[in-house]
Amino acid sequence: QTIHAYPNGGGSYVVSRENLGVTPSLVAAASLLVDYVLTAAVSVSAGVAAITSAFPELFDYRVEICLGFIVLMTVANLRGLKESGRLFAGPTYIYILSLTALIGIGLFRTMTGSLEPMPVNEASLEELTNNGSLLGPVTVLLLLRAFSSGAVALTGVEAISNGVPAFRKPESRNASQTLVAMGAILGTAFLGISVLAHKLQPTVSEDETLLSIMGAAVFGEGSVPYYVLQFSTFAILILAANTAFADFPRVASVVSADGFLPRQLSNRGDRLVFSNGILALGAVSAVLVVAFKGDTSALIPLYAVGVFTGFTLSQAGMVRHHLRLREPRYRLRITINVLGAIATFIVLLVVVVSKFTIGAWIPAALIPIIAVIFLRIRKHYRRVASSLRMPEDYRPVATRHTVVVLVGSVHKGTIDALTYARSLRPDQLIAVSVAMDDAAYDRIVSDWERNEIDVELRVVHSPYRDLTNPLLHLLDEIDKGEPGHLVTVVVPEFVVNHWWETALHNQSAMVLRARLRRRPNTIITSVPLQIAPA
Repeated sequence: QTIHAYPNGGGSYVVSRENLGVTPSLVAAASLLVDYVLTAAVSVSAGVAAITSAFPELFDYRVEICLGFIVLMTVANLRGLKESGRLFAGPTYIYILSLTALIGIGLFRTMTGSLEPMPVNEASLEELTNNGSLLGPVTVLLLLRAFSSGAVALTGVEAISNGVPAFRKPESRNASQTLVAMGAILGTAFLGISVLAHKLQPTVSEDETLLSIMGAAVFGEGSVPYYVLQFSTFAILILAANTAFADFPRVASVVSADGFLPRQLSNRGDRLVFSNGILALGAVSAVLVVAFKGDTSALIPLYAVGVFTGFTLSQAGMVRHHLRLREPRYRLRITINVLGAIATFIVLLVVVVSKFTIGAWIPAALIPIIAVIFLRIRKHYRRVASSLRMPEDYRPVATRHTVVVLVGSVHKGTIDALTYARSLRPDQLIAVSVAMDDAAYDRIVSDWERNEIDVELRVVHSPYRDLTNPLLHLLDEIDKGEPGHLVTVVVPEFVVNHWWETALHNQSAMVLRARLRRRPNTIITSVPLQIAPA
């Protein structure tokens, strides 16, 4: 329903914005963006876990491998990697066939008796349960945690509604067909894996994925089908992460265009991709991988909060959408969306409550904070727009223009600055030097007279060795608060050849520029002096 109602993408953000108002839409946007960051981090870490399960000697390098793939995907998307159906189809079909073979052969072997339940791996069990100290009765909280962990399987379906424009025409029909197919495949595979796991009773391990454990039992450890399963799992998860790299910048650009994110996120780079969004996603997902040491189990509790927040808002927004338009069979559609909103909200509550202490509190706290940041960003842009707005009674007025050239000593850079200042044809041209002591005063006056420079020189004493405040006081005396009086401060600056040479020169011009920038009717101009290379 969302796909057909909003074929331009944007998912829960656009649905909430059009139907629920600003605040819910910002919560949805924050949820979506957090979800995509976690999609990238979780998918890469889970994909690498499939490889380290097949090759245990790589387990200690999982963080480095994760970072390598994040960098690779960032660079590939910056170069303009297309969401090619042909490119994505191969790994997808191989994975589906491998998973189908695992479930089919596994269940057949368990029914014929050629595959018995797996023996308990005592070492893994002791590691997971801290030598049994974490074992306890099956409580309601434990069941809720299991339910919320299973609900994570639904993550990713929102990517289709967010990325409808990426489909071939007719986009809405193709996207909705893909969503139905994905739901059928997901439900069948999830049910099949759950039944097979119940039959085999594998011991969960920190070092090996459950799929790898069952694949080794069904196909045989080290067999060709086992490696096909592991590598196709890795490939499909990397493609899932790449979906985040495609959709995060797209959603961020929509939010940015509405004024709630920096405008740079809505700008396309030279490859016609949203480069800033791609870089932001790569950086944040890399930080998450490092912070959680590439551990998928630690990242998963963070995952579902954003997803089901977006689901709930999207379903609630669609209820309002149908009430507004009252299209044919709108009551049936409303019933479906009401049930969807209730179901996803219940799952959201279960996830937050059951996994609050093991990580769910992070997105639960972060999403409202991000929504508030969105509002602050829009407030800033509105304030800027208000400042730039032309008054209706505006008329150009004649202005006096004074140019002040800052002089430290008499050299070629000073002459270049004075030459530039004269080219501005100001009403008044003054050279100003700040002398820290009498010797500095005598030196600058002597050099000025010896070079016969026909520009008025004013030397300001500064016994406390302060450059900026004496200059600001002098500027106040020059313009005397006269309305429309423009003052241009010309600053000669060295331009060095190597970055380390910057440390060899004082940065007084930088400090002065920072102070003058807030002074009304004041323009700061730098005249660079190129230092000859060695």
